[in-house]
Amino acid sequence: MLLLLLGIIVLHVTVLVLLFISTIVSQWLVIGEHTADLWQNCTTGNFFQCMASSSNEWLQSVQAMMILSVIFSVL
Repeated sequence: MLLLLLGIIVLHVTVLVLLFISTIVSQWLVIGEHTADLWQNCTTGNFFQCMASSSNEWLQSVQAMMILSVIFSVL
């Protein structure tokens, strides 16, 4: 029974760490000189330009759910 409890705790800590990493990481998609993530889209060419990626309604809901999941995980 103690081994099962230890396994569940390790699994929960692993999921919490992966949740923090996936929310904070700044390059989910890299195509050549273009990078995109949950928060912004950046282009590196002759100059570095970033634009907010929260123009779509579904993306704004994903951002809100990611932040709420981090808050509720901490609580």
